[in-house]
Amino acid sequence: MLSAMTVVARRFGAQSMTSPLRDVLVKRPGAAFGAAFDDPAHGFLHPVDLDVARREHDAFVDVLASLGPRVQVLDTELATPDLVYTFDPLLVTDRGAIPLRPGKPNRAPEPAALEAWTTAFGIPTIGRIEAPGTIEGGDTFWLRPDLFCVGRTLRSNASGVFQLADLVGGDFRVFDVPYWKGPAELVHLMSVISPVADDLAVVFLPLLPAGLWELLVDLEIRLVEVPEAEFPTLGCNVLAVRPGVVIMAAGNPVTAAALAAAGCEVHTYDATQIGINGSGGPTCMTRPILRD
Repeated sequence: MLSAMTVVARRFGAQSMTSPLRDVLVKRPGAAFGAAFDDPAHGFLHPVDLDVARREHDAFVDVLASLGPRVQVLDTELATPDLVYTFDPLLVTDRGAIPLRPGKPNRAPEPAALEAWTTAFGIPTIGRIEAPGTIEGGDTFWLRPDLFCVGRTLRSNASGVFQLADLVGGDFRVFDVPYWKGPAELVHLMSVISPVADDLAVVFLPLLPAGLWELLVDLEIRLVEVPEAEFPTLGCNVLAVRPGVVIMAAGNPVTAAALAAAGCEVHTYDATQIGINGSGGPTCMTRPILRD
């Protein structure tokens, strides 16, 4: 007699930036996002047109869902407008969730809100970043499933980096990101690189850490270079839904053409309010929950 076997489908784990995206968490802009410009500390460029922001976010989600992922929506509303950028307060590994600790003060309540969602979804918490450590998801990415890259920036300090290294383990690389224009125009590590396939990454070379450039060369990863004119319009913030199938903000024709020439299928969405105003692109607006 054959013994019965039970196969349990994997519900979480996203140790890749490019493998097929199956589940992803987003947050639709609410009242806090609409009022973001009222407090200069939030860093928005001009008053928010909330209706336009919602339409842009809805259009982005429509494009995302049309490419296959299940889109989960965080219904929580906090006083912080940045909760829309769900990538920053949380990391989801193959072992479970790690609520992070953003260095931007208004974002302090966000990790607990994301952890409440992951707990309800059935994802265990394997550890948290504690004070005085700070680290934001925008300073982290997987270059390989067993190779994790982290930027030390104005929002991710040494204590946060060391704590995260202990939780993630394995091959953990740290790169110092330039100060550039300081806190007012902060540069995350993922402001200057977006892996889009195993052998392809979008980069903004003027701000790319030299050690990271060397690693990319050593791994024979091809580079799509973003021109300076398209850096402020989120040309370097590109979300891979699966290898070579990407979503990026409209208005970056040089980068889009270079991606197409490199063999990518490129999808775009309008990002004037939801993206450029708040300096958050498609990777910022998505927290991958499950990738193949």
